[in-house]
Amino acid sequence: QVTAKTAFLFILPQYNVSVPTADGELVQYHYGLKDLVTILFYIFIAIILHAVVQEYALDKINRRLHLSKVKHSKFNESGQLVAFHLTSVIWCLYVVVTEGYISNPRSLWENYPHVYLPYQVKFFYLCQLAYWLHALPELYFQKVRKEEIPRQLRCIALYLLHIAGAYLLNLTRLGLILLLLQYLAEFFFHMARLVYFTDENNEKLFNVWAVVFVVTRLFTLTLYILVIGFGLPRVESQALDPEKGNFFSFLFNNILFRMSVLLLVCLFQASVMWRFIHFQLRRWREYWHEQSSRKRAAAGTKQQTKLLKRDSGYHENGVVKAENGTSPRTKKLKSP
Repeated sequence: QVTAKTAFLFILPQYNVSVPTADGELVQYHYGLKDLVTILFYIFIAIILHAVVQEYALDKINRRLHLSKVKHSKFNESGQLVAFHLTSVIWCLYVVVTEGYISNPRSLWENYPHVYLPYQVKFFYLCQLAYWLHALPELYFQKVRKEEIPRQLRCIALYLLHIAGAYLLNLTRLGLILLLLQYLAEFFFHMARLVYFTDENNEKLFNVWAVVFVVTRLFTLTLYILVIGFGLPRVESQALDPEKGNFFSFLFNNILFRMSVLLLVCLFQASVMWRFIHFQLRRWREYWHEQSSRKRAAAGTKQQTKLLKRDSGYHENGVVKAENGTSPRTKKLKSP
């Protein structure tokens, strides 16, 4: 009994409560300090799964491709993230569909704060936090190059900030939709990188990622405007009440605060789009430079072929003649 209770503390989400509904009672969850124990357990699970994917999939592919050290590191990073993003997209899509967050967009802000969570929503957030926390020790285990560490640390910190913020501020429904859009774009990007490493001439999937990225950015911006600009200001409970989980909905009654938040969101999305456009322009410049280099090389080869033909003469009626029409054979001098 004692061992089972301790095991449940690590394996299952804690803080379950019975919430009365029209059909009876529904078991839901809220957050607390015991969640840290559950997250710690799933950090070890994530490390094990990371090692399994590396050992039985990525290492075997790497042996066949014979990549350089730089490409080897990037291939491993993209391979791990493809597995994670694909799993997260399928899982997140299942959650938002079964909970009705897509079919009923009003549920993203209605009855805020969303203190009580369904089991699958809370478990999803705990696993997401565990995965991104496990990525910190993996920087050491995977022997990531020093110049790559700052970029990966920024990525991990941003994901942890957004996921933990949505979880602690009771914005889990909005966070689920945003994560779904973000992970969808990231999946196509890292999948395109894997295909590129196997065949450097195949960049078609990057074009697919570019379209998906732009579409998801537009949906993300629209969702922010819908929830922050129109949804949260209409919440019935507008008083600051941290005990009930209502942290800042009262602030959205102030139009200046609301417009300031929307402006920051728009500026952030604009910076993301600017980096994306800059990346695409650089990639296109490299592509056209490569194409022009190939054309110049092909033209140079043709010119060399013509020069060789001219030096060796040309054939006419089966007889080799020089360029001025005379025979290339030396004439015999007549004896006087």
